[in-house]
Amino acid sequence: MLNVIHYNKNSNRNVTGKRVETIKLTDRQEEIIRLVKEKQPITSEKIAGSLSLTRAALRPDLAILTMTGILEARPKVGYVYSKKPSYSIIYDYLKGIKAGEVMSKPVMVSEECTVYDGIVHLFLNDVGTLFIQSEGCLVGAVSRKDFLKIAIGGTDIHKVPIGIIMTRMPNIIYLKPEDSIYDAARKIIDHQIDSLPVVESVFEDDVEQLKVIGKVSKTNLTNLLIKMSENG
Repeated sequence: MLNVIHYNKNSNRNVTGKRVETIKLTDRQEEIIRLVKEKQPITSEKIAGSLSLTRAALRPDLAILTMTGILEARPKVGYVYSKKPSYSIIYDYLKGIKAGEVMSKPVMVSEECTVYDGIVHLFLNDVGTLFIQSEGCLVGAVSRKDFLKIAIGGTDIHKVPIGIIMTRMPNIIYLKPEDSIYDAARKIIDHQIDSLPVVESVFEDDVEQLKVIGKVSKTNLTNLLIKMSENG
């Protein structure tokens, strides 16, 4: 049975009087709620257009707002605001789903891989981020934005190694298998990234390094939302 938490901005106690952790909405999520209230039912295309965003950028926000019961997604109609007296938050349920349960296979390349080959890997595997490894451990990540920046700059992408443009550790945001899907969604939104590596610690000479065992992306979160909706 789901333990449903009723959330409002002025209280952090549930209906039983127990103190609980409340969900803090981002400014963008608050704006989405305002738009839906004013123009419901409204499609994701219209919400994205009103906020000058792409549907892909908007997707994780809508996933969280729908999963938590703040918005309702009606097929072939659009999004509507929940008529419930308070935000009905399936918080414990989301906290109970672990990254290791929904993660998918990451695409890994070495630092020596050229930018051109990296772009090929990106499109052949239909992913938004490549993770870079050295001796089996995570050392960096490269996103579509990184590839786009160097591709339009006139650089010979056949000669430049991907290690030149990657974001390096320790600046990579990551998950452990036991981290919750709610935490994953929050990190993706807060850091405006496409996906997160799921890692496990390995130790060499008492030095911790991270081995990538999976990834959680916006697509993983959206698929989870669809499964939850279909299962009622």
